[in-house]
Amino acid sequence: GRKQAGSLAGLVPHCRESGQWKGKSFISGGRKPLRDALYMPALVAMRFNPDLRAKYTALRAAGKPAKVALVALMRKLIETANALVKADRFWVANRACA
Repeated sequence: GRKQAGSLAGLVPHCRESGQWKGKSFISGGRKPLRDALYMPALVAMRFNPDLRAKYTALRAAGKPAKVALVALMRKLIETANALVKADRFWVANRACA
């Protein structure tokens, strides 16, 4: 599933909380090499893919830090790849937008 794919890549935030104390959430766990390998494609997608660029700018406009928005794109990429593999099909660019 979507959540399992994100967790396997280590892109799911884990909250640091104890009683009344609430700290920041960090991504951790999962496969570090996979997370490292997703960084550069997410950076390129943020610049050149219209759909992911819109998602990134919306997150930035909502006040999210740049790295948090980039990690959201990394998770979106892994979820999209997982859905394509599950459906046994290739990614096709949306020709109407181009």
